[in-house]
Amino acid sequence: MPNQDTSEIKQRIISIIKQRGPSLPVHVAKETNLSILFTSAFLSELFSEKKIKMSNMKVGSSPIYFIPGQEFMLQNFSQYLKSKERDAFLLLKEKKILKDSEQDPAIRVALRVIKDFAIPFKKNDEIFWRYFTAPETEIKIKEEVKKEIEKKPEQEKKPEELGIFEKTKKKHIKKRTSKKKDDKFFNKVKEFLSGKNIEILDIESFSKNELILRIREESKNKLLFAHNKKRINEKDLIKANKKAMELNLQYAILSLGEPTKKLDEFIEAIKNLSKIEKIE
Repeated sequence: MPNQDTSEIKQRIISIIKQRGPSLPVHVAKETNLSILFTSAFLSELFSEKKIKMSNMKVGSSPIYFIPGQEFMLQNFSQYLKSKERDAFLLLKEKKILKDSEQDPAIRVALRVIKDFAIPFKKNDEIFWRYFTAPETEIKIKEEVKKEIEKKPEQEKKPEELGIFEKTKKKHIKKRTSKKKDDKFFNKVKEFLSGKNIEILDIESFSKNELILRIREESKNKLLFAHNKKRINEKDLIKANKKAMELNLQYAILSLGEPTKKLDEFIEAIKNLSKIEKIE
């Protein structure tokens, strides 16, 4: 490291971030001609001293450092969010406010991960999420407008408010019912994993019958296939193995019941198999 006063280096780093906006350690290292190691150490010190802030999201394995007041500029790094997290980010950015219980389970999990962009708050014992740049006053105005609409006399209400589209409403009720069932299964899986100290890293896909998650178990990243049924078969194993091979990960399977004797025997047979050859 160059023979410089550390306070000067720290001031230089702060100046760089002020000019650049939110920055990764690699960007700061380039500007200061320091190694990544020393740069990261200075950034950590500045963060401890509360002179700079650090994002929850990471680009690769690095957080983003910024000056207080530059929070809104973190949006520029949204492309580095994982698929479901980006979906949640874009939805919240568009709507400004989301009611937690009305979202798909995958979105609900993602909202809890994107802490830089999703601000939680409670109202009437319900959890809501506010987009981080949306002023609280704007949300209050929206709520007041909604209350005014609800107070309108029947003759002033829109056709959909008068119940003309009753069939559509019934469809929505059915959808909510199925969503609750999906939530129940998802929550069951989350509780199971939490009890075994297994961390959920990302959601690959989610449906009413199958949940595919990236997990970390004992410092190893794996793919988890959770089936909302009591019996799994060879096809489920083959499908899981194919997906895991594409992502170069080991995989695990969860179901609501014990494997069949036939499946257990099949797995044992595969374990002891050396190779299969064709007689020419």
